[in-house]
Amino acid sequence: MILAAVETQLSREPMVETRNRKRLRPNPLAPWELRIGDFRVFYDVEQSGVVTVLAIGTKRGNRLRIEGVEIEL
Repeated sequence: MILAAVETQLSREPMVETRNRKRLRPNPLAPWELRIGDFRVFYDVEQSGVVTVLAIGTKRGNRLRIEGVEIEL
């Protein structure tokens, strides 16, 4: 499910904000977030257009967990 959504959502115009994709405020994790249900994919886009997935986590309410560790953005 996550791989399909990443391919669909980020293969074209990954730096355009949409309902499920947004630019984040400056933080140490990533500049962009893709929302897929309770999952969050954090990514960066190089000038060449190459998308790099930096982390995948789950979000419930206002709590984000990556590899079981709660993260604050």
